[in-house]
Amino acid sequence: MTGVLSPLRLPLFAAPMFLVSGPDLVVAACRAGIVGAFPTPNARPIEVLDDWMRRITDELARARDEQGADTVGPWCANLVTHRSNERLPQDLALVAKYRPPVVVTALGSPKPAIDVVHGYGGVVFADVVDLTLAKKAVDAGADGLACICSGAGGHTGALNPFAFVSAVRAFFDGPVVVGGGISDGWGVAGAIACGADYVYMGTRFIATTESLARDAYKQMLVDSGIDDLVVSAGITGTPASWLKPSLRANGYDPEHLPAAPERDYNSGAAMSGKRWMDVWAAGQGLGAIRAVEPVAAVVERIEREFWQAQRRFAAWRASAPARAAAGAPGSAA
Repeated sequence: MTGVLSPLRLPLFAAPMFLVSGPDLVVAACRAGIVGAFPTPNARPIEVLDDWMRRITDELARARDEQGADTVGPWCANLVTHRSNERLPQDLALVAKYRPPVVVTALGSPKPAIDVVHGYGGVVFADVVDLTLAKKAVDAGADGLACICSGAGGHTGALNPFAFVSAVRAFFDGPVVVGGGISDGWGVAGAIACGADYVYMGTRFIATTESLARDAYKQMLVDSGIDDLVVSAGITGTPASWLKPSLRANGYDPEHLPAAPERDYNSGAAMSGKRWMDVWAAGQGLGAIRAVEPVAAVVERIEREFWQAQRRFAAWRASAPARAAAGAPGSAA
């Protein structure tokens, strides 16, 4: 497990985002030393997915030659394993062909991916939003868990990240990714301190020059704040966090959204005419976005913040002897 996810500049995934993550974002994230990920349903039809995976593997091979292998992060494919996804066997065939080091399954059991990914030495994380799903994923043989918490953009969870990680650690000692409202290096440090191994960060990477998001979407993130979000299952059938200005622009009243439609996650279907095509999602970390920037600049800032947080921990530790001498409660080493 350590070998697959090493080396990393930061314990960070540029999270796979529907309609946002593509080859440019994946490659830029990996070149910056973190995990670059994308959902396979973004690439339609299947020939496009083949092209994307070929491009990613070729460009990362070139990056390792140019930068040095120890500076380039691994890439990750995000598979929808929901029963409605008729294209899953084709996606798995391409996974076997291009061998992403990390595969994250979502909206279904990780079991369909495990034998394929383990066959070439990769690892499988299962995207989970509650303890029931987490336990099922572990029982199914997932190597790791991606715990999606309250505050996440797109399809979101309802649990506090600290509570979720703590509860998962009661029965699982494997690698845990946590996501939900984390958009800076201080948040990454806090997640690691609470027991996670890695962090999913999505929203912060929407407003990057390499993302597939439209320019108006990126600017809406710059202009919006946490109060501009609403969680609803009325768009895709699964609770997701949406930008209110985007909903209004598409004729929806954020206070009276439609009932949840039947869930349909078939990657083989055309995307035209779907209600989610023009409605934009975001997580609670959007307040950290001040401008549209290259991925490299975003990662550099997150790294500075992460090490600033480490110095805060070190300063607190260094103060322990003084607190002990003063008889402060809880100051014992």
